[in-house]
Amino acid sequence: MSFKLPPPIKPIFRGQLASRPANGHTAFIPQCRKLVFRYCEKWPSSSRTRTYLQNHLEEMARANPHVEIVIQQQNQKEPIVRGFYLNGRDKVISLKESEVTQIQQKVQLLLDSSGAKIKPLKRRVIESTMESARGIWSGLHVPELYKI
Repeated sequence: MSFKLPPPIKPIFRGQLASRPANGHTAFIPQCRKLVFRYCEKWPSSSRTRTYLQNHLEEMARANPHVEIVIQQQNQKEPIVRGFYLNGRDKVISLKESEVTQIQQKVQLLLDSSGAKIKPLKRRVIESTMESARGIWSGLHVPELYKI
């Protein structure tokens, strides 16, 4: 006598039943997850970036607790801010010789951006909502080829 065991049943855990959050009319998930500021301590082109970091960074961080903020001091490099997004992309903006208010605007631009690739508006594909005047061609519409 041989007995067959039923196939093993994999238990379903509560964590597997959870859905991933997504943007919709009931929820909003900010897309920017990390900002990296890179500047030089000595170069004059980084002076206003240093001023922004000293005077305004804490206020911006408190207003955006969902964003990780990293500050890198890198000698002999122009100042930049790089935004990393949930979709795996990143955007880089130069802060070279920018005023403090311009730096605030550029940082806000990165915070508000979705990280999606920029699409050109001039060469959009034209799609019609109406059917073609001739209709859609199919080999089944030719009476000589197919007879049912």
